[in-house]
Order: sequence, then structure tokens, then C-alpha cells
Amino acid sequence: MELERTSGPGHGVALAERAVQGGAHHVVAVGGDGTVHDVANGILRLGATVTLGVIPAGTGNDFAKLVGVYRHDPVRAVMRLVSARPQRFDVGRVGDEYFVNSMGIGFGPEVLRLRGARSGWASYLTPVPRAFLGFRPPELEVTAAEHHERGPMMMVEVCNGTTAGGAYRFAPAADPADGYLDVCLVRRVSLPRFLVAIPRVMRGTHAGMKEITMFRTREVTLRAPETPLLLHLDGELRAPGTHECTVSVAAGRLNVLVAQ
Repeated sequence: MELERTSGPGHGVALAERAVQGGAHHVVAVGGDGTVHDVANGILRLGATVTLGVIPAGTGNDFAKLVGVYRHDPVRAVMRLVSARPQRFDVGRVGDEYFVNSMGIGFGPEVLRLRGARSGWASYLTPVPRAFLGFRPPELEVTAAEHHERGPMMMVEVCNGTTAGGAYRFAPAADPADGYLDVCLVRRVSLPRFLVAIPRVMRGTHAGMKEITMFRTREVTLRAPETPLLLHLDGELRAPGTHECTVSVAAGRLNVLVAQ
């Protein structure tokens, strides 16, 4: 067994690639969703069948909820990994980068931008009111075989997992191994309606709201004709400098240790 420490965002990609090239059969990410994101990309970029394990040590730990180690301390998580079984998970793809849990544009990335380097669960909630007051819902066009719509939107979250931002159950029925991505589209809303929506999203009971559309797809194109895209992949901000991106699912692409 070899231990390596990441020095910052993106370093986990190189470390995972090196482990794969060195003949590793398992690579375990110890950290939050950003670390898991980097390690998974390192594995996936080499097209390897190496198995990913997760020991949660971050703030949101959304991916840990999918693999049975959420809210377990590191010692307990390691014990659960010993008896865990490998399972094939889907991953999402945007350009040449993968995501394992979710990606989004609109309000979500704006909250992350304001959150900055702050840590702790409350750091996901504190910037929300501030972000809303300064946020102008962009004109977005969403195009998929299952749904097409254009208009001012608060956000679009494309999910492989059930939650994002630690507490928000954007896609409570999502299955990371069903070959589909679950899309949650939120149209422009007033502040009172927005305040009503937050607890419903946290409970996962928002599907019936008139401002929200949810659908499952294998591919969706997101276009912002007026402004360049700002998006997140597993909570990591990206500014590709383009007005359009296509999000697709790579079914069964990642081998993951799932605790029983």
C-alpha cells in the first residue's frame, strides 16, 4: 500500500494516473467530492478498470452517500471498504472531463464562487441569500430528446447521484448505475418562492413545483446565448469560455467499491 498527499485541486488526477500506470488495482480517495472527482478523472482518462474507493473527509461528501460510507469516520470507512463489493457506476462527461456525482450551471456555480475557500457544511448555506440578491437568471436553452426549453432559468443541475451541495436532494430518485442522468431544471423564481423551494429541495419534494421540470436523459445540451458558461463539475468551478456544452452519460464506465 502506498500513500500520497494531494497538494491542491487537480493534483489527484496526476496521482491517480501514476497509480494506474504503476499497476494499482484499487485507488482510494481520502477527502471530499473534489478529491473524488480528481481521482476518478485520473482513472477514467487512462481507460482503466482500476476500482475507486472513497473515505469521506470533506464537507458535502455527496458521492460518499452513493457508496455506503457517508457519515463514517475514516477508521470505520476503511473497515467498510474491506468488505465492500465492486460495482459499475455511470459517470457524466462534459468535453474531456468527467463528473461522478453532478454538474450544473446557473445559481449553483454562483454560490460556489461566493463560497470560495470557506469550509464546513454551513459554508454551503451562508452564500445562498447573498447569491440570490445579486444573481440574474441567465437565458438558457436546454435541449434533449426528452425535453426542450428556452428561457430565464435559475439553474440546471444534471445529476448522476441524488444530492449536490451536501444537503440538496436535486434528484432523489437518481440511480448512478441506470445508464441515465437526472436533470433538474429550475426556472426564474421570486424571492418568496425561492425561500419556499429551498427546504423542499433539501427534502427532495420539489418535483411538483410549477417552476421545476425534472427528466432523465442520456445526453443534454446546455446553451447560454448571452453569456459564457460558468459551471461546476462535482463542485469544482469551470469557466470554459464557451456558450454551449453537451453533457452525456458514460454508462457503467467506473468501477467503484460499494460498502454493503
